This record gives sequence, C-alpha cells and structure tokens, in this order.
Amino acid sequence: MPASGGEGEWPEVDELKKLLDVSEDDFDHQLDRNLDAAIEQVKKDVGDWDEATDEPDASLAQAALLLAIRIAKAPSVAPATLVHDVDYGRLLKGHRRRFSVG
Repeated sequence: MPASGGEGEWPEVDELKKLLDVSEDDFDHQLDRNLDAAIEQVKKDVGDWDEATDEPDASLAQAALLLAIRIAKAPSVAPATLVHDVDYGRLLKGHRRRFSVG
C-alpha cells in the first residue's frame, strides 16, 4: 500500500495524528470527522466534484490535511471560514471548476 497523501488518495487519520502529535487512539473518531469535514470542504471548493471519476492530486490532499489540522485546532470555526487561508488558496490554485460570484 502506498503512503497516504499521494496521487489519487486523500490523507488518512494516522497522518493527521502524526502532524498533531497525538498518539492516543481515543481521538481517532474525532480526527476522522475532522478529516472528513476537510475533504468534503475541498471537494466543495473545487466544485462539480464527481466521486466516480475525480481523484485528489498531491495539492488537494495537502489542502485537506491543512484544513483538517486547522479544524482540529479550532473546532468552533466552520471549515468554510478556514478556506480564506492564503496557504489553502495556493494549494487549490488551478483546481477550481466553479467560482462564487460576489
């Protein structure tokens, strides 16, 4: 099995645990939700995501991981608010299929 975060796959909770320096399995369920929320937000921000054909590249996987870290550290902040982060925006550059009008 290839390492997580590579071409065609989303990061896994073990990677998130390492980056957050969490060793106990007690937090796995919460971190799974953090990661799921982050991945869903990346898909929304790309727009028109097709589960059958779309796969994340390294930038999208890293964007999800970055969001998951931010969500874990500030759980009261909505993922949609975190998308205004400059680093997150750089990782999504060139991936967006739909843009908000505003």
